[in-house]
Amino acid sequence: MLAITNCILVMTDHYIYDATVLIEDGKILDFGRKVQIPEGATVLDAKGKYVGPGLIDIHTHAADNVLIQEDPFKTSEVLLSHGVTDVLPALYYSMNTAEYLEAIQTLKDAMATGKVNNIIGFYMEGPYLNPKYGANRENNPWKGPIDKADYEQIVDAAGDLAKVWCIAPERENIEAFVRYAKAKNPDSVFSVAHSEASPEQIEALLKYGLSLATHHTNATGMLQKYPECRSACVDEAALYNNCIYTELICDTVGIHVDPYMLRLVKKIKGDDRIILIADAFVAGGPIPDGDLYEGAIDINFDFAGEIAGSKMILDGACQNMVKHTGASICQVFKYASTNPATLLGLADRGRIERGNVANLVIVDHLFHVENVVLHGKLV
Repeated sequence: MLAITNCILVMTDHYIYDATVLIEDGKILDFGRKVQIPEGATVLDAKGKYVGPGLIDIHTHAADNVLIQEDPFKTSEVLLSHGVTDVLPALYYSMNTAEYLEAIQTLKDAMATGKVNNIIGFYMEGPYLNPKYGANRENNPWKGPIDKADYEQIVDAAGDLAKVWCIAPERENIEAFVRYAKAKNPDSVFSVAHSEASPEQIEALLKYGLSLATHHTNATGMLQKYPECRSACVDEAALYNNCIYTELICDTVGIHVDPYMLRLVKKIKGDDRIILIADAFVAGGPIPDGDLYEGAIDINFDFAGEIAGSKMILDGACQNMVKHTGASICQVFKYASTNPATLLGLADRGRIERGNVANLVIVDHLFHVENVVLHGKLV
């Protein structure tokens, strides 16, 4: 049994001060201010810091400059050291069929060893996105017509581990793909991504479980029905529809999402429909010259000087969200744990409740990670 004492427990909408958490058999046994610690329990003094649910990153490609599918064991360990107790490796649309299948099998094999217990499925960032948007788009092998013969191997191989499928609703025949993917995994979530779809095109897919907007304001288009008049497009549709969660990449400088836009999204979507992501990638380009990107140390650039994801891990995004928006520790845990768990239907994690999986992280007031507990064991 593990007892975490002298902590501030982070609940979904309040704190419990001077608290204790009891953990047994990988689950939260009890918590509160008047919890009795059984004799023989291992005691961890949190020294007055915050204890919240483990971080859940539904969308990241890499850690420590290594793609997750290239070394699941190393990247899993790095992510876990930063408090990421659940992660969906993102598999990008620049891969062809063979590469998708290889990445899926590599991750499946790693998961089967029981040594990467924080990898829980896949975030399929493709294959059918709008070829006009996204990093490495010149190498997109999926620009042609959507054909079942092309995608069925990938969908079948991913199976129920494909927790999120990213789609561009404006792609012709996308609904056939959505129906096939949904049949293979009825619990999968669809996300509008790399798209310039109209609100009507997006809303037509809500019935299939489109409930996410991939990296809000990044790789999204702008529609103009009339000259000099901006029309509603992807970002506006995501803000308008309460059922759609918005992903935010929150970097140090506020380049992926401008700090004012972060605050606007926070005001419109509220605390229950924001999901922080790292979207870490591997790209070898330098920071472009000039003042525009000064200090952009946690952003990846390709050799054309375009943004290609981040260099962050999710705890860094949490720290930046606090800085740019004034969000509380309580709110940030919602954005980085509770909300992604709810989106994915993970009822046994993402919040501190009796009987939930004991995935926990101890952080200070600036969201620096001090300790991590995975399935009841101190990492």
